[in-house]
Amino acid sequence: ILFICGGAFVGLEDIISRRVGKRVLGFNQEHPTKKGESASLEPVTSKVPDVTPEDLLSFGLIPEFVGRLPVVSTLENLTREQLIRVLTEPKNAMVKQYSKLLAMDGVELELKEDGLEAMAEQALERGTGARALRSIFEKLMLDVMFESPSSSDSMMVTIDRPVVDGERPAAMERKEEKDAA
Repeated sequence: ILFICGGAFVGLEDIISRRVGKRVLGFNQEHPTKKGESASLEPVTSKVPDVTPEDLLSFGLIPEFVGRLPVVSTLENLTREQLIRVLTEPKNAMVKQYSKLLAMDGVELELKEDGLEAMAEQALERGTGARALRSIFEKLMLDVMFESPSSSDSMMVTIDRPVVDGERPAAMERKEEKDAA
């Protein structure tokens, strides 16, 4: 049996930092760990490869489960560019899924680059990896998906940074009006 446990595991880096005696907070600050010693701040991701079974137990996983994880491998956090790729490149990417769903109702979905960047930035702020992208994207599309079945043909919805940042809602426009603008 192969167990693969993927996720952000928010807080695990704090547990590892306490164990190895280094602080997580601050910007390249030195913090004394023991008398006469100091530990400079390292990127949090550099501590995650040091994860031990005891760290996983402190994190809250039960011993019976941790015992079934003989090898622990870690990955670096996704970057903004990688999150954008998650949104757009896979065969079943969310952008492609919503484009097809809206196309069934005659609505074209246009995602501007700054909108994709804003979604990736919000996902990074949440700290939960690519999973945050789904909730961000679905929140943006909620009203559009509700309105699209009743729309006439030749409609378009554009998602850009102001829409993602909540400055204005995602709204459907007639495609001719959008093309003229």
